[in-house]
Amino acid sequence: MGGWEWVIIAVVALLLFGGARIAGIGKNAGKAIHDFKDELHKGENAAATEAGAASSEPADPAAN
Repeated sequence: MGGWEWVIIAVVALLLFGGARIAGIGKNAGKAIHDFKDELHKGENAAATEAGAASSEPADPAAN
């Protein structure tokens, strides 16, 4: 799509929903993306912590 098509879509959306509602939709979408990324990082940190804890545990000398 070219630049003019995006302008026309933006104008139609503005006419249909109004500026305040579009701003609210954008704010909610941004918050959802931010929360999703935070949860991804928490999961990565938890997995790294588990992997580090599993590799740093001493071997059981009685098992040999």
